[in-house]
Amino acid sequence: MKKFDEINIIPFIDIMLVLLAIVLITASFISQGKIQVNVPKASSTVAFKADDLAKLLTVTEKGEIYFNDKPIQLTELEQEINGWDKEQKVTLKVDAKSSFQDFVSITDLMAKNDIKNVAIVTVKEKGK
Repeated sequence: MKKFDEINIIPFIDIMLVLLAIVLITASFISQGKIQVNVPKASSTVAFKADDLAKLLTVTEKGEIYFNDKPIQLTELEQEINGWDKEQKVTLKVDAKSSFQDFVSITDLMAKNDIKNVAIVTVKEKGK
């Protein structure tokens, strides 16, 4: 019988590369958020760290409001915002086809509570 002096690690490397690909693909879906909206286009963008953003407000095309991917009414959102610190960081994702009134209503709530650290999510226009 032949004695094995070496271990073949090629199959192990193949498996690890497949697992790495699966993790990277899954991570890109997680970072997009659960509520899909078509955010407006802008000519310039500013990058920011995702861990700096504690609160996420999303407005869909139909005017539905989501707070951290959970549906919420405007009156409930107002009560929630009243309890926030003035330095609270907020990300606002508004669908490009939603009414402007939805955007104004949420920014008005932020202004009433002196919350000024608001990042509005947009997509950079191609070719600019």
